[in-house]
Amino acid sequence: MITVECRGEQCPIPVVKTIKAIGEMKEADTVQTHVDNETAVQNLTKLAESKGFAVKSEKIEDKHFVVTMEVTAPGAAAAAEEPVVSCIPDRRGSTVYAFGTNVMGSGNDELGATLMKGFIYAVSQLEELPKTMLFYNGGVKLTTEGSASLEDLKSLQAQGVEILSCGTCLNFYGLSEKLAVGEVTNMYTIVEKLNGASHIVKP
Repeated sequence: MITVECRGEQCPIPVVKTIKAIGEMKEADTVQTHVDNETAVQNLTKLAESKGFAVKSEKIEDKHFVVTMEVTAPGAAAAAEEPVVSCIPDRRGSTVYAFGTNVMGSGNDELGATLMKGFIYAVSQLEELPKTMLFYNGGVKLTTEGSASLEDLKSLQAQGVEILSCGTCLNFYGLSEKLAVGEVTNMYTIVEKLNGASHIVKP
């Protein structure tokens, strides 16, 4: 694994250093870039996607994010040939997504769970990311241990998307100690976020 330390660096430096590291690779490997802001995560994610690399990102702590790319050898050569880098603007909009259940639609819960996993992944690939994602009632099962969507939600959080789960709901389902992404919130904040949204999406 190759580690690229870019905390304290602003765009385009994290992308430039990562491209340089990729260009020096002799074989397929994993590259981890450490940054301290969400916009850098967004730019690195876009870089990986443009090269066809598998990518995931995670918020380790305040002002510490890690972007992990699985780099193939042919992709490394291609990356080295393109040193020009542009900084993208913050991809977050003002839309709020509200999840009241851990399945999508009604009829069959197994199918609904598969659809929900695909839906959250699709959200992570949007050109404009949501501002906030709210999880309440059965929706909190998506943000806790065992959820099939944790990796995508962690990637969204690392890119600055606010992930909030209802504390009362976590308590009801016995999941208070199993929250794996985002923060605990209350009904007042949920109402405030919904009221201030430009658009509300409820899958």
